[in-house]
Amino acid sequence: MEVQETKPQVEIESFTLDHDAVIAPYVRLIDTTSGPKGDTISNFDVRLSQPNEEFIDTASLHTLEHLLAKYLRPQIEGYIDCSPYGCRTGFHLLVWGELSSLDAARALKKALEQTLETSWQEVPGTARKECGNYRDHSLEGAKKWAAKILEQGISADAFVHIPV
Repeated sequence: MEVQETKPQVEIESFTLDHDAVIAPYVRLIDTTSGPKGDTISNFDVRLSQPNEEFIDTASLHTLEHLLAKYLRPQIEGYIDCSPYGCRTGFHLLVWGELSSLDAARALKKALEQTLETSWQEVPGTARKECGNYRDHSLEGAKKWAAKILEQGISADAFVHIPV
């Protein structure tokens, strides 16, 4: 008879967050992690819509993903990725090194302002050869969400809404 080892329980921070207590839109530092060679990665919760109250449609979220990749990358030194949450309320932002929530929120604000000025021709990765679901985009929807988020104001605190 083979004895199987018991694996330790893995705690996933985002599943322990009280999603009813947060006030979107905000940028929140989830954690910083050091790798085996000493490199640090900062992981942010970029919440654009209020959890369990509203979500971003997939076409708008997809276009926002492409535009945030375009507009955050030159603003944030060490930018790795900004990937959407499956719940469609925001994104994970990953950065080499350390960055404050305030600096990340300011960069997000600027990226959303740039989104409002973007033409369809300026949206990267919208051709079949460049995107795995190239038909599922909405620049109009991305701009509506960007305008709404900017009107509400982006906070660097998830629990107290103080726009940057």
